[in-house]
Amino acid sequence: MAEPKVKYDRQLRIWGEQGQAALEKASICLLNCGPTGSETLKNLVLGGVGSITVVDGSKVEVGDLGNNFMVDESSVGESKAKCVCAFLQELNDVVKAKFIEDFPEELIETNPSFFSQFTLVIATQLVSDSMVKLDRICREANIILIFARSYGLMGFVRIGVKEHTVIESKPDHFLDDLRLNNPWPELTRFTETIDLNTTDAVVHKHTPYIIILVKIAEEWANTHGGNLPSTREEKRQFKDLIKSKMITIDEENYKEAMEASFKVFSPRGIAGANLQKIIDDGGTEIDSNSSDFWVMVAALKEFIANEGGGETPLEGSIPDMTSSTELYVNLQKNYQAKAEADFLVMERRIGNLLKKIGRDPASISKTNIKSFSKNARKLAVCRYRLIEEEFNSPVQPELQKYLMDEDHGTLQEANSLKVLPENTAAGLYILLRAADRFAVNYNKFPGQFDGVMDEDISRLKTTAVGLLNDLGCNSSALSEDLINEMCRYGASELHAVAAFVGGVASQEVIKLITRQFIPMSGTFIFNGIDNKSQLLLL
Repeated sequence: MAEPKVKYDRQLRIWGEQGQAALEKASICLLNCGPTGSETLKNLVLGGVGSITVVDGSKVEVGDLGNNFMVDESSVGESKAKCVCAFLQELNDVVKAKFIEDFPEELIETNPSFFSQFTLVIATQLVSDSMVKLDRICREANIILIFARSYGLMGFVRIGVKEHTVIESKPDHFLDDLRLNNPWPELTRFTETIDLNTTDAVVHKHTPYIIILVKIAEEWANTHGGNLPSTREEKRQFKDLIKSKMITIDEENYKEAMEASFKVFSPRGIAGANLQKIIDDGGTEIDSNSSDFWVMVAALKEFIANEGGGETPLEGSIPDMTSSTELYVNLQKNYQAKAEADFLVMERRIGNLLKKIGRDPASISKTNIKSFSKNARKLAVCRYRLIEEEFNSPVQPELQKYLMDEDHGTLQEANSLKVLPENTAAGLYILLRAADRFAVNYNKFPGQFDGVMDEDISRLKTTAVGLLNDLGCNSSALSEDLINEMCRYGASELHAVAAFVGGVASQEVIKLITRQFIPMSGTFIFNGIDNKSQLLLL
């Protein structure tokens, strides 16, 4: 058997050993193991989650062979949960796998405490009523929940958790934390030892751009009343000042300084409204029940107001740049020393706060505090409405906006009726909800049985219009083509759609378990007709 570090080498480069450790501790429950559930769990088993429990009370039918790779001909008539579990176990023998032959809907009704043993529950192919009940159960037990559903050519994914906090959000683009506009005393003293007017051409062209910008910013501030460039003209003049220091036209370090000059112009202090919102959040009023995250945010708030002088702890890393090895290493040490000093202040403040709320001052590990300090500018807090609230009282202006023609911003006119543009995410979302309501009323899904298609189309239209009226969108009617399409699906699960939806769902599961990257914030709708997807913030 391969060593875990070798086995998971490529993914370790994405979420690191801490992320992998979190996955390996995770206990995941899958409800319904049709193609959507099987595909979701397959990705997680290959990723090395700790244990899986597959819950499904159905037997494998001949129809399952056409859309689920986790069953074969010999499985027909057998427990679907048992067969899928066996196939998944073959993919990764390190994962502990078990199955329960029970219908998820019955478990939700009769044994809600069953779900509290898991880290995360993946609920697939549940209808609206069961989703609402399970969401409440998991919230009360503080269990992460994710819904995934395939319905013909459409897909649905929705996270259900009261609050999810992220330290390592790993944004694609984020300004380096170099403090060129607000250097600390040790960095200033270090740059003072460097002479930009040196006559040694080799030294001149190997001075790091950080040093160049800190020194030129100081020179500018001295002649501009202590202010840094702010207007477009001043910024142009600042770049000209950098250019004037060049000895030859091929000095890459000075070109880098001109390209990075915008870092000098960025405002001092907290970058971005998101972090300010987190610092101002009520969660910073901590007590003995507060999570480690909010204790650290409370300490961060104190740090910014005191030792940080309006800034977060320094990250401590610098990017690659044209430089002599000696200068680069010394510069790097300067940044690392400042980051270490800031971390020690944070560690002391966190210890004091823990003591104040009656917890062990060492109960938050140094590793976690160091990670928090390094990523303080990139924190994220995600909160999700109860799905019952979304279903019963969505944000009406938002829903109305989604129901509008994306091209023109107005509801289209057709045959004197206002209609939705065909195949939009919002239209599919409403029709999926209407299909569930249809199933409650008629004990079947629209188009599920042959011979009554026209009747089902008419009934689904009536049901959908009723739903829209209930949601306060009574001025809208759905396009006939989209209603016909929904009936044509007959509640089928297509493997291609299930594989895509399963991929999206499993990616969100990994974000939630590792607490890295930011999970999706709304209801994800996949439109397989046009191969488009959209997040609805309802």
